[in-house]
Amino acid sequence: MSGHNRWSKIKHKKAASDAKKSKGWTKYIKEITMCARSGADPSGNPRLRAAIDKARGENMPADTIQRAIKKGSGELEQVSYEELVYEVYGPGGTAIVVDILTDNRNRTASEIRFLLERNNGKLANAGSVTYLFKKRGTIVFDSHGIDEDKLMEAALELGAEDIQTQEGMTQVLTSPGSFYDVKEALEKKGFKPQAGEVGMIADTHVRLEGKEATQMAKLMTQLEDHDDVQNVYVNADIDEAVFEQLAE
Repeated sequence: MSGHNRWSKIKHKKAASDAKKSKGWTKYIKEITMCARSGADPSGNPRLRAAIDKARGENMPADTIQRAIKKGSGELEQVSYEELVYEVYGPGGTAIVVDILTDNRNRTASEIRFLLERNNGKLANAGSVTYLFKKRGTIVFDSHGIDEDKLMEAALELGAEDIQTQEGMTQVLTSPGSFYDVKEALEKKGFKPQAGEVGMIADTHVRLEGKEATQMAKLMTQLEDHDDVQNVYVNADIDEAVFEQLAE
């Protein structure tokens, strides 16, 4: 499972329960609130539009989304969040980038360090890990429900950088700046994506097996479950069965 693709079957299984969904909503609310500081109109605020799209994808009620926007824009009592990026050395020489959104930097730092210590991870200096990743837009489609040739032709005509198919999914990769234009244009052409976001993608991957694979799977799972962690990006290549064993 190269790079532990965010849209993998394991990810969907993890989010299946109501408890997971509630925790996921909390993260989306924080993200929408933060993004709305730059403007409450999604049409003029791409980051807010992306956050709203993800929340809607998880069936978040419209009134919950609107309350989060109003908190961020100042119409309701504001919550002060700080954005942080943690760079981490993971098991087996892997690299991890963790996006944080917190209202208490010291508490979050202490809790993340504890997770790392338990799972053979270590905080890295700024710039030590991020250079291994590239920021790109990713638009994901179910390979079984589309004409891949037509999708590829349309995506490339619209300026997509690359198209990849794996594990029953087709991913259209774009530059960060063209992500929304490509996504909306494909939707107008009748291609309905399962998901999409702008995030960090590793240029190369490190294959993990055995104990190191299990350690990485546990670390990634615990980081993703932390309330203040918005995104986890890794360059690890781990068999899907490792995550299935943890989920049992």
